[in-house]
Amino acid sequence: MALAACTLAIPGRAAPPAGEPEGGRHNLLWYDTPAEKWEEALPLANGRVAAMVFGQPVSERLQLNECTLWAGGPYNPVNPEAKDALPEARRLVNEGKYKDAAKLINEKIIAKPRGQMQYQTVGDLLLTFPAGNVGNYRRELDLDTATATVHYTRDGVDYTREVFANAPDNVIVVRFTANRPGSIAFTAGMKTPMHDVTVATEGADTLVMRGKGGKSGGVEGIIRYQARVQVIATGGKVNAEQAGITVDKADSVTLLIAAATSYKNFNDAGGDPEAMVKKLLASASKKSVEKLREAHLQDYQPLFRRVSIDLGHSDAMKLPTNVRIERFAEGNDPQFAALYYQFGRYLLIGSSRPGGQPANLQGIWNELLNPPWQSKYTININTEMNYWPAESGNLAECVEPLIAMVEDLTVTGARTAREMYGARGWVVHHNTDLWRASAPIDGADWGMWPTGGAWLCLHLWDRYEFSGDMAVLKRIYPILKGSAEFFLDTLQEDASGQWLVTNPSISPELGHPKGSPVCAGPTMDMQILRDLFANTIKAAETLGVDAGLRKQLTATRARLAPNKIGSAGQLQEWMEDWDMQVGNKTHRHVSHLYGLFPGRDITLRGTPELAAAVKKSLEIRGDKATGWATAWRLCLWTHLGNGDRAYEILKLLLSPGLTYPNMFDAHPPFQIDGNFGGAAGIAEMVMQSRPDEIEILPALPKALPRGSVKGLRARSGFEVDVAWQDGKLVEATLRSINGGSTRLRHGNATQDVTLAKGETYRWNMQ
Repeated sequence: MALAACTLAIPGRAAPPAGEPEGGRHNLLWYDTPAEKWEEALPLANGRVAAMVFGQPVSERLQLNECTLWAGGPYNPVNPEAKDALPEARRLVNEGKYKDAAKLINEKIIAKPRGQMQYQTVGDLLLTFPAGNVGNYRRELDLDTATATVHYTRDGVDYTREVFANAPDNVIVVRFTANRPGSIAFTAGMKTPMHDVTVATEGADTLVMRGKGGKSGGVEGIIRYQARVQVIATGGKVNAEQAGITVDKADSVTLLIAAATSYKNFNDAGGDPEAMVKKLLASASKKSVEKLREAHLQDYQPLFRRVSIDLGHSDAMKLPTNVRIERFAEGNDPQFAALYYQFGRYLLIGSSRPGGQPANLQGIWNELLNPPWQSKYTININTEMNYWPAESGNLAECVEPLIAMVEDLTVTGARTAREMYGARGWVVHHNTDLWRASAPIDGADWGMWPTGGAWLCLHLWDRYEFSGDMAVLKRIYPILKGSAEFFLDTLQEDASGQWLVTNPSISPELGHPKGSPVCAGPTMDMQILRDLFANTIKAAETLGVDAGLRKQLTATRARLAPNKIGSAGQLQEWMEDWDMQVGNKTHRHVSHLYGLFPGRDITLRGTPELAAAVKKSLEIRGDKATGWATAWRLCLWTHLGNGDRAYEILKLLLSPGLTYPNMFDAHPPFQIDGNFGGAAGIAEMVMQSRPDEIEILPALPKALPRGSVKGLRARSGFEVDVAWQDGKLVEATLRSINGGSTRLRHGNATQDVTLAKGETYRWNMQ
């Protein structure tokens, strides 16, 4: 493709602002009925506290969460028999006695307790309003303002509720107004499924819930928590009664909700939640609603508005969101894909902010005492998928809680490495929790997988590659080094003596045809370790340290078992060609395809034979699986350059079976990773980057013939805008954050670009 024009901005010239608000309110979820089920309610959060808003006119429910309210307390789950049992387990695997190896692992290696601690719920704020004739109902979630609003008319009076989660003041704000003075009346109370909880009033205007986290797996719950709701009314009366706080004949009312726990870190739960929530409310109550809203928007919008996306408009935008989900597969609602992308970014901003916990299996939203899969951190795909849209979506700050968790895991993981394996460094298996447990859990068929921590290291490396920040590299290098050292100490020769492999391990979470998932050297492990070793080597070279370690890693990396192509032309999931013998060929996990995405082992142009084998594996597995697994397939097809196939999978993902009415991802049940994986896949259609190359429109589907995206981030410190028309690139704009070089690619056209810090380059294709 010939270049029509290329424009280099002069130094110091102001770049066009990225992420300006789109015309109209396109980033909007709306409904014409209240939520009856939790999966219909609208999510709000500020990274620490969260609410699900149902929008009921008479019996309103705000379900509340706090990110550190978990069961249990600090514990060491390493099985004391594990270290002595490992050599025998390895021998059994090498002899092909996989069932016997699994039996031994279950008896002597799996953690004690076998499970981990669960994320829990604060409870509900319940608001009871007078009954009456309700009409003109509408509820909505505006992603641009991160505000849920409910409008309705009751007995001739127009009522409005607004709810937002203010991060600077760390409170949830609920505002009630009406178009007739003296019309607001309700009773506020609280309840929870948690045990050992008391609810009381304090003074005339405050509800107080006190409780603690539950016991789990024999580990006593030690986290204490408190939630407070302060009622501030203009006009009317506010009284404390046995049932709660009553408001009568008020002109307007503001509720301030604060919650905190005693959690300080994974080794310390000795904080004072009462002091914290009192301090929060004392500060917030001195500010007007306008000031609280202004602080909220000044904090939130600079993050959300960094990226704007326009994929085209249609009349489908006039429909309620639940109807759009039902009809998206009809193919006439391109804007819904843009809304879904921005919803993913919204959820990440809400569930992962500096100072809070990383997004867990349900982000930060959970109504249950013991949610599915304990809503913990499943690191054989799900936690990592939560962060796939973070870097390209210009939300680097949201990765900070993940990095902080990995730093914690180097401490607990070092204990597991030492006590279980007799090794240096640190290790985490397929799950962790608030207490940073790192031993293998659940059972041999799921938990005997040692490369979870190594996969997390890829996100740390991404943080450096996207930022180019040497301070980031210096921070993460000891973490990468420790993970690499663990595998230097624990890799084993395979039965042939030719390759170095992990043993025992599994390919998550699929059993091979020899009776047990336990095996040696599954393809995914080898791909992850090739990435880990390569990134550790490059980090050490850049920092000018550890020449001996670099040499050892280079030699060891060369002996890792390679990718193999099997008899059906597929990429083998194991060292042996077992893929076509497994009982479930359409299994949700596609672990062995990590090397294409998000890993670095396989590329469409660099390793075309392996890419073709990935394609064959995807065809065998099929397009539809659980929500998150469908999202992974979407991302993989974008990296095979097949936008049309990817869009067909997106239509599956955005269907009632895999997307709930409130746009939460359905495993089913709810898991938030599918939202994040789907958002990442949409971005990967428009732009993909490597340290030395940015590819524009690598997988544009025919269903999106025109559009534009502003503010995406690419590796090596660049910000990218893209515009296209009639399926063809019109212009790509590149802004340098740090100064540096890259290569732009669109189809067969390439352009090398070097920019100083702050310079802009426009690649005009007309």
